[in-house]
Amino acid sequence: MTHCRDIPACTRPAPLQAGDRVGVVAPASPFDRDRFLQGLEVLRDMGFDPVWSDRLFLKNGYYAGSRRQRADDLHAFFAASDIRAVWCVRGGYGSLGTLECLDYALIEKHPKIFVGCSDITTLLITLNLRCRMPTFHGPMVASLADADKLTRDSITRALTGPGALAVRAENGCVIRPGKSAGCVLGGNLATLCHMLGTPYFPDLTGCILFVEDTGEKPYRIDRMLTQMRMAGCFDHLAGVAAGSFTRCGPIEQIHRVFADVFAGFAFPVVCGFHAGHGRPNTVLPMGVSASLDSDTMTLTYPEPAVAGRPQNKGLS
Repeated sequence: MTHCRDIPACTRPAPLQAGDRVGVVAPASPFDRDRFLQGLEVLRDMGFDPVWSDRLFLKNGYYAGSRRQRADDLHAFFAASDIRAVWCVRGGYGSLGTLECLDYALIEKHPKIFVGCSDITTLLITLNLRCRMPTFHGPMVASLADADKLTRDSITRALTGPGALAVRAENGCVIRPGKSAGCVLGGNLATLCHMLGTPYFPDLTGCILFVEDTGEKPYRIDRMLTQMRMAGCFDHLAGVAAGSFTRCGPIEQIHRVFADVFAGFAFPVVCGFHAGHGRPNTVLPMGVSASLDSDTMTLTYPEPAVAGRPQNKGLS
């Protein structure tokens, strides 16, 4: 179990500018070619230059190539001096298996913006902790095909810097009131549970835990959160910020599950942040210090997760 590292211990990657090359990778499952092509056009419209290797289109059952092939693609783009960001096509299944094949020393030498969500949660957490760099929970290339303006705007704010970032849970729900601060870490709830018991599950002490999911019925959400509670994962949290729970049943039932699971804790719990599998899918930096305020239902990052390269006004 590794400890959550806050931004002072991390190397912030350079922010994106118009014209920057973005390496596109598939660390998990194969993807729909049409949605991939549409997502590329969105990246180009935003001013970026997406590139990829032939390995991107490999298939090995329900994986996008073997574990080694998927890891090699990550290594190649992190090591390439002309690549400013590494962006995942989609999640699905299989990112967990790549963790054993990664050269963390290589990646740590070349910190870059890394974007993904869902099954990519395993990489968001592990690259942050083992390579000491912030990562970015956000929309993947295939999902950019139907990204709304709020999603695109959040990409610009989070990945190009240079200011503070505030994310509000519009129409959210306060489960437990309070104010706290800590390193934001987490992602897809089911994927987090799959990491339990492995060397890659993080020590969440002092963290604001972010969770989201899709297609899981309320009793499954209850079961996963209860498993984490019984495993002691919540004992020393600073707070919980819950994102989208799409196709998981009535949201009121999800809120009741959170209220029941976190009834015995003193930290703030706020549901309703637009981040996850829904729209909009707001970009949230992981491994970065933020404050959670139930009064305003806001998660605020006082400093950017990217370094101070001046922002290019050509981005749309």
